[in-house]
Parts: sequence; structure tokens; C-alpha cells
Amino acid sequence: MGRMKLLDNVINSATNQVEGFCIVKSAQIKTNVKGSEYLDLIIADAGGEIAAKLWDYDLSVHGTFYPDTVIKVRGSVSQWKDAEQLKVDRIRKVNDSDDIDMSTLIPCAPFSPQSMYDTIFDCTEGFKNSDIKLLTQYILKSNKEKLLVFPAALKIHHAMRGGLLFHTVSMLKSAKALLSVYKEIYPSISSDLVFSGIILHDIAKLTELSVGELGLATAYSTQGQLLGHINLGVAILEQAAAELMIDDEVKTLLQHMLLSHHGTAEHGSPRPPMFPEAEIVSTVDLLDARLFSMFDILDKTSAGEFSERVWALDNRQLYRHGLE
Repeated sequence: MGRMKLLDNVINSATNQVEGFCIVKSAQIKTNVKGSEYLDLIIADAGGEIAAKLWDYDLSVHGTFYPDTVIKVRGSVSQWKDAEQLKVDRIRKVNDSDDIDMSTLIPCAPFSPQSMYDTIFDCTEGFKNSDIKLLTQYILKSNKEKLLVFPAALKIHHAMRGGLLFHTVSMLKSAKALLSVYKEIYPSISSDLVFSGIILHDIAKLTELSVGELGLATAYSTQGQLLGHINLGVAILEQAAAELMIDDEVKTLLQHMLLSHHGTAEHGSPRPPMFPEAEIVSTVDLLDARLFSMFDILDKTSAGEFSERVWALDNRQLYRHGLE
């Protein structure tokens, strides 16, 4: 990581004092040589991280601080063993009145979560099949709170706050462009099936991943480890379809799209895509995931250079050319 953005927010140049919001990465109560307790912290934002010390720590005054929570600090920056360190003067937990731009603290999708959710929901308003529309909107509404923050993965593609919505919106835009071509050639393609399949294909990531308040995945849940999001997604559709009395064929077609969206058994799909709409969903999913991973790596690679080998991309090295 680089240098914290917090360190550029100087409020007193004479004392090198800074102030701002950051994330607690670790917090431990320790004892100095005189027997007094102090708080030993690692704090971070989207720019980087720094070691911080609150020397006059008092539990009854300052309270307890936990990893993956947002705080506001004020302190003075100094050098310690060739590295910057923050001596904390004031520290507090955030409150409802704090206007925090989370993108300055953690990796976030480039669009607001609400706008992405609205884009997806607006797409369902155009569905002609009433059962597909009812089922898709029901699942969107039932999971809105989680959808607004959840990432799409633990580490690989779209592993950011709001990443699941970002991945879904990107896929919808790609699919709409494809259908503008292929509907003229193959007019029987069901746009409703394609768009619903895209919206629902990763819905069980909300169960598969363990995600904290910040919207970043920390691990796979027990269900995620034992069952995986494909099987969990099929179960979600089964339950929702039963509650809504959805046509059995509609339910089965959508379940197949979830089962097949990874393409092959090698990549986790029990069935390959077995009708055109399922093939489109699988292909667009793979393309969007790979392009995200590629640009994520190339953004850190100089023009004219090759990247390190990327495990998520079949251990390929990527080349960053200079053409626009």
C-alpha cells in the first residue's frame, strides 16, 4: 500500500498535526515500561496504512476499538525507525452526523450503490413475462440492504464495497449491447430470461460470503464453504418460487442459468449452458470478470511492461500497451 490520504489532511503545519476519518485494521491494549496502558493501532484508508499510538489510553474515557470499524482521529505525524507513525491526540467512533465518503477509506464501486440498484430494478420493470418479473423483483427487494454494500468476491474480481451491484450492472449493459445484435438474427431469444439470469446469477454471494459493516468480505461462510453460491442460489430460487407460486418452467429455466453460469464442471457448474440465454449469461459473466481482473492488474503495470503472472487468469502475464 502507499501513503495514507489522512496524512495529507494537515490542520497544523507547525506541529504536523492531521485529522480525518480512517479504518481500524488492528487495535491492541499494551503496557509501556512504566506500567501504563496505551492503545497500539494500525489505521488505514484507501491510500495506505500507518502505525498509531494513543499513549494516554483510558478505557473508561476512550472506549474499545475493533478492527474493520471507522473512526475519526487527530494526531501528530513523526518518524520512528524510518517509518511514519501517528501519535494520537484525539480519537472517537463515528456518529450518524458524520458525512463520510467511503471511497476515501476502502475500495468502492465507482457508482453509488443506490443508483446501481435503481438501474437493475428499472431493467426488471420492462420484463414482459409476469412470473420472471415478480420473482426477480421479489428477490431484489428482499435483499436490498445487503446488495447495497456486498462485494462480488472475497479476493478476485469486484472484491469491493458495492462490487456485486457493479458486476451485475456491467453485465446488464454488455448483454443489452449483445442482444441489440443477436435479437435481429435470433428473434426468439428471451431478453427477460437473459436479464433475470444476470441479476440473479450471483445472488447467493449474499450468503456465501462473510462481510463486515464496511462491505468487504473477510471469509467464506460455513454455508458458502460447504455448498457454494451456485447451490445456494438454486435453493433461494426454489423457496421464492414456491412462496410466489411461480410457473414451474420459469423457475427451472432460471435455476439452470444459475447452475450453468460458470460454464463447465471444472469451474464449478454442475451443468453446462443448455439453451441460448444460459450461454449468454455464462459468457458475459466470464468476460466481465476477466476484464475487471485484467484492468485491475494493468492499472498497476507501466506501459511497455508485463505484469506478474496472474493466477486468476490462468497464470497469464499481461502486457500493457501504450495505445488508447
